[in-house]
Amino acid sequence: MAGTLAGCGGAGSGSGEVTLRLVAADYGDSPANSSAKYWDRLARGFEEQHPGVKVDVSVYSWKDVDRKVKDMVAAGHAPDMAQIGAYADYAAAGKLYEAGDVLSIPVQADFTSELSEAGEVDNVQYGMPFAASTRLLFYNKTLFSQAGITPPTTWSELASDAQALKAKGVKFPFALPLGPEEAQAETMQWMLAGDSAAGGGDGYLGALGSYDIDSPRNVATFTWLRDDLVGRGLTGPVAPAQLNRADAFAAFTRGEVGMLNGHPSLMKAAKAKGVDFGMVPLPGQDGPANSTMGVSDWMAAFKQGGHQAQIRDFLDFTYSERNVLAFSREYDLLPVTSSAQQTMAASSQDAALKPFLDELPTARMYPAGKTSWAGVSADVKKRIGQAVGPGGNPGAVLSQVQQTATTADSATAG
Repeated sequence: MAGTLAGCGGAGSGSGEVTLRLVAADYGDSPANSSAKYWDRLARGFEEQHPGVKVDVSVYSWKDVDRKVKDMVAAGHAPDMAQIGAYADYAAAGKLYEAGDVLSIPVQADFTSELSEAGEVDNVQYGMPFAASTRLLFYNKTLFSQAGITPPTTWSELASDAQALKAKGVKFPFALPLGPEEAQAETMQWMLAGDSAAGGGDGYLGALGSYDIDSPRNVATFTWLRDDLVGRGLTGPVAPAQLNRADAFAAFTRGEVGMLNGHPSLMKAAKAKGVDFGMVPLPGQDGPANSTMGVSDWMAAFKQGGHQAQIRDFLDFTYSERNVLAFSREYDLLPVTSSAQQTMAASSQDAALKPFLDELPTARMYPAGKTSWAGVSADVKKRIGQAVGPGGNPGAVLSQVQQTATTADSATAG
């Protein structure tokens, strides 16, 4: 889905007028709640307060938005701002403003420390966190009751529960979305869960901060997924390599999924469809996983258009507590600023988000500060589903991704 909002495009349509171009990701699950509506309201509010500045927003699905921005930059037509999944490669190429160049001091200081640090390249912040989430295991209480089972705390319990759900005719006993939409997220969750017995690990990274994708623990994790879930027919009729997160979530809201790893926005969709669901920590090998995955999506400001002052005004407006809370509440996501988090934690209307919010300070983030991460993430999306399919070789697939990461890191160092 793509939509264009506001403005007339180009450098401006009137004397002294500036048009800011923003490319943004769509967090909605239907046209009715597309992010285009949020940005339209926000752009109108900003333009009313800043005569002479127009905001032109293009909204794309998560499957397309990063590629769209990459193509625009490659063609020499970078947007003024992009709200996307990765920023570090643009920062390394010298194409981005530092966060301090396009944010006032109070606004930049309001980001929570763990998110600000995740936005740094060589100790300088370029990525501005825009929305955050953590993960829990969602389960369908009705299906669990019918199968006579309780939520799992270990992998063996998860497989046993999935088998019981399958015996009751549940279409997707455990939905495993390793399709191209967000396979890098599902992958990291399982890597962290696989580290639980060892009491550590950062998913894609080893102890020294370098990629350790094909570690013995990660290979063992995906071997278990291949043999104990996928190979036993416990992940449903769609192969994990072809199952996207949005489709898995939609199946959950239709009551077709027993369990899946989910983020906060699934709550609203499930409630709207009348699904009685529960949420528990992700199971690990021998007990609940020691850590969960935290995700931050990023705002990046490009230098090419030269609109630093206007970008600064717009971002200060965007990151006001009111607007941060409005976006977070619209899409059941976690605020990225301390002020909005404090308000949410104390508000009864946000009580459902509190379990996710409580996990954020200790959640493990993607290695977004690595300039190689965008390429590694794309390679994971392309390959990882093969690891758990029929005849899949987890060790070989993870080694291929590790090689991509090592080569990309070496090129950056060179």
